[in-house]
Amino acid sequence: MSVTVTKADGVTVFTMTSDPQSPWPPLCQILKGLCYNPVCCSVSQRLRRVQTSQSVLGALQIMIGLLNIGFGAILCASRGGSSWEMDFTWFPFWLGGLFMLFGTMNILSEKYSSPCLVILNAILNLAGVAFAITAIVLYSINIADIYFWWMCNDGYYDYTTPSPSSEVIILKEKCLEGKALVLMLTRSINAVLIVLSTLELCIVISSAVLGIKALSSIMKGEIKSIDEPEYYKPLLEEVTSNPTA
Repeated sequence: MSVTVTKADGVTVFTMTSDPQSPWPPLCQILKGLCYNPVCCSVSQRLRRVQTSQSVLGALQIMIGLLNIGFGAILCASRGGSSWEMDFTWFPFWLGGLFMLFGTMNILSEKYSSPCLVILNAILNLAGVAFAITAIVLYSINIADIYFWWMCNDGYYDYTTPSPSSEVIILKEKCLEGKALVLMLTRSINAVLIVLSTLELCIVISSAVLGIKALSSIMKGEIKSIDEPEYYKPLLEEVTSNPTA
């Protein structure tokens, strides 16, 4: 389908050639004809050649997003392993979803390397820098607020009996040991999430820089076309320049 625009004295006329085989309604075809630019939306093999590592970065981002959701669910369900910020905003889940979105866009930008998609991926990764820094700050706040106040309540052992028996003292010591172990595990999980968020920060910066370099190389014409390799030209010139005896 094609759309042509004709402008006259205060009048603009749109002429649409519809595609009878298209399942889309005419309004959608008009929007496609107005918004679709073959130069911007066509897949470029040259962009694909310089973005060979985007899929690896995208897979790492998807893994980081899944780990954020899994470990965040453990912290939220531990009754003390999450701060009020985590309980109120549930930030591990939407941060994990955003990291997975960034990773999916990285994979798509390599598989379908159109200039529009590469630009969109670079913008999303630049926004991902802010989200990764936010994740580091929130997890750092959360690790300082971890406290299992409901475990080994001292009031239970202090006020049930005037003088605690040896069995009660042993139970309290075992409870305190268990509390220290659980506290160490939850803080370790939180520390892993901080490390993963730092890794995410490095990945989004690398992906954004890679996309910007690819676009700048295309715009400057530094990348040669794969259909016309240079190593054929000197051989052709050498053969044609030597006269026959």
